[in-house]
Amino acid sequence: MTSKVLAKVNGREITETDFNNFFASLGQQVQAQFQGEAGMQRLLDELIYQELFYAEALESKVEETEAFQNELELMKESLLKQFNIKQLIESVSVEDSEAEAFYAENPDMFKAQPQVEASHILVDTKEEADKIAKEIGEGLAFTEAAEKYSKCPSSQQGGSLGFFQRGQMVPEFEEAAFKLNLQELSEPVQTQFGYHLIFKTAEKGAETQTLEAVMPQIKQQLLVQKQNQAYLEKVEALKSKYTIEKL
Repeated sequence: MTSKVLAKVNGREITETDFNNFFASLGQQVQAQFQGEAGMQRLLDELIYQELFYAEALESKVEETEAFQNELELMKESLLKQFNIKQLIESVSVEDSEAEAFYAENPDMFKAQPQVEASHILVDTKEEADKIAKEIGEGLAFTEAAEKYSKCPSSQQGGSLGFFQRGQMVPEFEEAAFKLNLQELSEPVQTQFGYHLIFKTAEKGAETQTLEAVMPQIKQQLLVQKQNQAYLEKVEALKSKYTIEKL
C-alpha cells in the first residue's frame, strides 16, 4: 500500500510513513510539543527543513569531504558494534520448561504476603474519633461517617483503602489493622497523621501465586539473566580470539 505524499523537496517525497516514523522517534516529552493540527504542521515543516539541508549537502558534495568520511566511519563502527550485540541478545530465548523449573525450585519467591482490606476515618483529635465511634455504635454507617468526618481523600470512597500488606502503611496503623477481627472497628489509633478509626472488611492469608500468573515475570527475569550470561561468555571467547593491549 502506497503511503500518502505530504510534500516534495527538490523532487524527493516526504510521505505519511516518513512523518509517522519521525514523530515516533521523538520521545513522549518532545511529542507533547507537537499535538494538534498546528503542531503537526510544524513537524512537517521540520521534515521539510531537513530535506533542504540534505539537498544542499548533495549539491555541495559534503559526502566527499574528509570530515564527513571520518564521521561516517565513526558512526559505522558504532552501528556495527551495536548491531552485533543486538543479534547476540536477540538469539537468546527462554522455554516454558525453564520457567516451570525455576518456579518449582523457588517456591518462596511466589508466596503473596498476608493482606488486609480496611477502611478508615482520619481526624485531628482523639475526642473527635471517640465522638464518631459513638455515633457508629449508635447506628451510623461507617461509610457515611467517613464521608462526613474523615479528612483523608479516601473519604470519597467511604474511607476504603483497599487491600494492603505489611510495610505499606505506617507501623501503628497496620499493626492495629492486622490485629482486628473481620467487621470490627478499632479504638482510636494515633499516627503522625492524626487519629484513625479502622474498620477491617476482609483479609487474605499468604497464598502462592499460580505458575500461569507469574510465567511472564519468570520468563523475563530468566531472559535477562541468559542474555547477560551470553554476553559475558561471548566477551570471554572474543578475548581469546583477538589481542588486547592496555596502554
